[in-house]
Amino acid sequence: MEEMAASAREDGARGQKQGRRGCKHYDRGCLLKAPCCDKLYTCRLCHDNNEDHQLDRFKVKEVQCINCEKIQHAQQTCEECSTLFGEYYCSICHLFDKDKKQYHCENCGICRIGPKEDFFHCLKCNLCLAMNLQGKHKCIENVSRQNCPICLEDIHTSRVVAHVLPCGHLLHRTCYEEMLKEGYRCPLCMHSALDMTRYWRQLDDEVAQTPMPSEYQNMTVDAYVFVDF
Repeated sequence: MEEMAASAREDGARGQKQGRRGCKHYDRGCLLKAPCCDKLYTCRLCHDNNEDHQLDRFKVKEVQCINCEKIQHAQQTCEECSTLFGEYYCSICHLFDKDKKQYHCENCGICRIGPKEDFFHCLKCNLCLAMNLQGKHKCIENVSRQNCPICLEDIHTSRVVAHVLPCGHLLHRTCYEEMLKEGYRCPLCMHSALDMTRYWRQLDDEVAQTPMPSEYQNMTVDAYVFVDF
């Protein structure tokens, strides 16, 4: 445990030289004491990347100050040296970080990056969405509890913003941007992920402006549709 704590403190020291504290995931002045293995890590993601099990953020009870190294109850400020562990602190998720206008959503069960007034919680989708989507998105029950169909990783608790497709399915924003380099269809239902109205109109205009060769102008073809019952 001491080796892991020392390594975490070294990461924190490097971060401070770069103008931040903590790890690459969060800016914070403490280490979490994992209730599952009693090891010290800067955050749950650092823990999960190094262990064969996951840290339950809700069960964290103690933290260690990166300055005085005192282990104490999880709180926003060190009781020994008054180090501020995080500009933002959630006593439910035990999230310490720089102030990013975070808020804890009771329905989601976790903290979200705000500001809170810019988002609403859709009860059917079971996810916080931007206010401009209120009444203007297709609801799919518990859609955020499904994994991203591109990277197959969790969406609901991911630190990557979710992108809502017109069909209602969700992708990580980064996965969505990569997808657009190869195509424009939802990988789950194959509906268009973009509003193609202008594109189809442009194609219609190009066809309308292309004269039909004279030898084909009055030509017709009979088409047959075979239905197999």
